[in-house]
Amino acid sequence: MSGFAAALSLFGVVLLAVAALYGAARVGRVSSEPLTAVPFGSGLEPGEHAVSRFHVRWYAVTMLFLAFDMEMVFMYPWTRIISAMGPSAVIEMFTFLAILVAGVVYAWREGALRWT
Repeated sequence: MSGFAAALSLFGVVLLAVAALYGAARVGRVSSEPLTAVPFGSGLEPGEHAVSRFHVRWYAVTMLFLAFDMEMVFMYPWTRIISAMGPSAVIEMFTFLAILVAGVVYAWREGALRWT
């Protein structure tokens, strides 16, 4: 199978999947009334509006999450090339980790690790 035929068949499969999902959504619609078509969220009624504001303390928690998340995103590929790159890769990674630690220290100072 040539590359063009494979891409075209994959495109066809994707179109069929999208059409099936749209069809399932149309068939599964129970009511179009806004008050009776409340979204299901763990069996609980929503307590606030979907676009309500978050408390400012969650921004520090978000920074802490991003620091650890970005660390893992870059450390996995780094482990694959460290032997080929040599000492410069180790220096670059420790520089990167120092920047992330600065973000974690900032989040800690702002109270992101306190849950009271």
